[in-house]
Amino acid sequence: RLSFSIDKGDFVFLVGPTGSGKTTIFRLIIRDLLPTEGEILIGDIDVLKLPGKKVRQLRRNVGVIFQDLKLLHDRTVGENVMLPLQFSGVSETDSKSRAEEVLTSVGLGHTFEKFPQQLSGGERQRVAIARALVFDPEVILADEPTGNLDRASADGLLQALSDHRDRGGCIVIVTHDERIAAWADSHLVVMS
Repeated sequence: RLSFSIDKGDFVFLVGPTGSGKTTIFRLIIRDLLPTEGEILIGDIDVLKLPGKKVRQLRRNVGVIFQDLKLLHDRTVGENVMLPLQFSGVSETDSKSRAEEVLTSVGLGHTFEKFPQQLSGGERQRVAIARALVFDPEVILADEPTGNLDRASADGLLQALSDHRDRGGCIVIVTHDERIAAWADSHLVVMS
């Protein structure tokens, strides 16, 4: 049994060893899994009672950075960031404008026409952040986002997420790396 709350502007790390349930918590929040009991609330939304057709709307309010990034290698960086907008019915012109804005905010405005394989690992991580930020969600969930990065790239990624937090969002990072959990003024949820 686990109970915790996260407020707007919080930077939270879920830490613990492999197999402790960190990624399961992550999947419960985005309703990729359903619990057998309990409740999950995001603002006024009861995630468990949300009709299936509203799950997409929930996920627009929860930006996700997957451990394996899930970038499409047959699409440009710009197209990767535009994709969630286009799936939601945003025009190509508006999608492109928003994607350019978000890529610029993470320092990658110059990569719009490049393909992911032309970028460094740290740059690909920032593309994933840009895609997660494209709807300006209330919550950002990141699953092991610094796992394959050197310290400088990890610090840059955490700074980009911190900038979103400073604009009123909250950040939840699932990690087994307790050294990054000391970053900034974050809260720690330790799982065992």
